[in-house]
Amino acid sequence: QVQLVESGGGLVQAGGSLRLSCAASGRTSSTYAMGWFRQAPGKEREFIAAITRTGGTTYYSDSVKGRFTISGDNAKNTVTLQMNTLKPEDTAVYYCAAVALATKYSGTYVYTRPRSYDYWGQGTQVTVSS
Repeated sequence: QVQLVESGGGLVQAGGSLRLSCAASGRTSSTYAMGWFRQAPGKEREFIAAITRTGGTTYYSDSVKGRFTISGDNAKNTVTLQMNTLKPEDTAVYYCAAVALATKYSGTYVYTRPRSYDYWGQGTQVTVSS
């Protein structure tokens, strides 16, 4: 099992920045990748970014590419999402998620799909005012 805890959400004005962190504990060595998703009221959970544990390959959604940066620290078992030039449409609950190696090797893993992720944090609210 892997436990994930997000931190760093809050209220910021449009154009500002926030830094989200996700602390992982438990069997972190059994994970293949970690990702960030967000969900606004009445909308589906949306992929934001992902990073592989080995090699640090990153993936971004078009909506945040160039504004958000995902990074990982395997020694500290943390993943960070630096969010710059925030817009009101970025307002949502942001979730950290992790993919197990077993899921990756099952051939079913799609990094943009929430159902591909095995572990989830409780979420942290990000609100961007106009």
